[in-house]
Amino acid sequence: MLSALQQSGWPTVLVDNSPSVLADIPPSVHTYIHCPDNVGIAEAQNKGIDKAIETQAEAVLLLDQDSQLSAALLNGLLDSYKLALHRFDKVACVGPQVLCDFNNQQVKPRLSREKTLCDELVLSRQIIASGMLLNVSAYKQIGKKDSELFIDGVDHEWCWRARNLDYMVLKAAGVVMRHKQGDGRHRLFGMNFKRGAPVRLYYQVRNVLILSRRRYVPVYWKLRHLTALPIRFAVNRWYFPQGKLRGRFMWRGLKDGITGRTGRIDQ
Repeated sequence: MLSALQQSGWPTVLVDNSPSVLADIPPSVHTYIHCPDNVGIAEAQNKGIDKAIETQAEAVLLLDQDSQLSAALLNGLLDSYKLALHRFDKVACVGPQVLCDFNNQQVKPRLSREKTLCDELVLSRQIIASGMLLNVSAYKQIGKKDSELFIDGVDHEWCWRARNLDYMVLKAAGVVMRHKQGDGRHRLFGMNFKRGAPVRLYYQVRNVLILSRRRYVPVYWKLRHLTALPIRFAVNRWYFPQGKLRGRFMWRGLKDGITGRTGRIDQ
């Protein structure tokens, strides 16, 4: 990933949420920000975006370590972003089409329909953060990523907040990015389930309950995720490895989601 960014010549800000300082910082990294206490993905993105804004950046590309980049992908994404700004007044961000690294299939929303605006651009309700080319002027109006969520739901929440202010969330129709989410995929009862670290279940359950209280969050998303919680609990508790631990994290997420507790889990 960093080699592709180096070839592109784009200034790079690396935000590190790990306990130890990175020993060898690649030459492509212009600014290194270390957060040893793990401030969460939302706050890490805010720090990186703010640092880029300090250098007079007009747009910021967000990435994580699970995405695969190439110079062609970066150039295609930038071209689509420039086209979007030329055609539309209120553009929040532009992202690529995501290809799942587990099944080699393009990730498409199941319930919310996307709208093709032209050969190059597709209107969407939300996109993932990795690969999001974010408009700085829109970011200043929409606001920062919600650090209270810590992780999970952060990217979608920002997109929904943007759409609530009549900004457009777009995908580049011809730009595909291979991306890996979680540790695996399992198909049960005719449905696909993502398997990740047990602690992530805490944030996923809690943030579903927190986001479901917000008016700008789409109703279809609330209904789908709230009704899926019992099934997800059963699959994680009795099918996935570390079932007891997964179950405990989900119960804690349920409790804290009901009481409205936010931020990092108190372990």
